[in-house]
Amino acid sequence: MMACIDPINKSWCLAQVCEENYAKLLRLIPDLLSMQQNAVGVAQQKMALQLQIIERNPFTLTIELNHCFDQQVDVLLLPAIKIRVYQDAKSAEVLSDYVRADVAKVVKDPSQSVAIMNYKWRLNYFLAKWLDHCLSANYHFQTAPVVEV
Repeated sequence: MMACIDPINKSWCLAQVCEENYAKLLRLIPDLLSMQQNAVGVAQQKMALQLQIIERNPFTLTIELNHCFDQQVDVLLLPAIKIRVYQDAKSAEVLSDYVRADVAKVVKDPSQSVAIMNYKWRLNYFLAKWLDHCLSANYHFQTAPVVEV
C-alpha cells in the first residue's frame, strides 16, 4: 500500500505527514515531551507498545517505538521505529525502522535528493499509518521500569 501512494509534491506532503505524526504521537502518548524514562502502552487484547527514550536535547527528543510480540527473554520487537521529535517545529521524523536503516547509510550521495525524499516518504508514511492503528486500538501509556540491557 505504501508504494502505491506517490504524491506529486512529495516534499510538501512529507512536511505535512511529519507534522501530523507529531500530533498523533502526542495523542498516543500525551506526556511524551515531559517523560524522563521509558514507558509501556497497553491496549485491550493487543501486544504491548514500548517507548524507549534514546536521547533528549532542549528542542529534540529521539525515541524508539515498537511492539513486544513475545514476553520471553528473547523479545522480538517490531517495527522498532526510531523517531526524532522536533519540539519547536512540532514535527516528528522517522530516522529508521527494523528493516530500513538511516537515510544517510542508504543514500550516500547527498545530491540524490529524489532518492532521499522517496526514502523519507516511505518511512514517514508508514509511521502515519502505524500511529493510526495504535490510536484506533486505544493504547494507554504508563512509565515503565528501566531495563538494563
